[in-house]
Amino acid sequence: MNACNVYHTLVRFLRDEDGPTATEYAILLAMLVLVAVAAIQGIGSRMMNIYQNIDGSLPEGF
Repeated sequence: MNACNVYHTLVRFLRDEDGPTATEYAILLAMLVLVAVAAIQGIGSRMMNIYQNIDGSLPEGF
């Protein structure tokens, strides 16, 4: 493999947009997962409070 082939291979690699696109999608997916986890945690604590209030208002043995 001579220097010309190495140069052309490097140029082709740098022009290829598949790698950066995949990286962008991975970063976007990670951010969406973080937002979803935060939302689920907030909803989960509210739901626990609601069910505890319902449980406290029900008579014993129900």
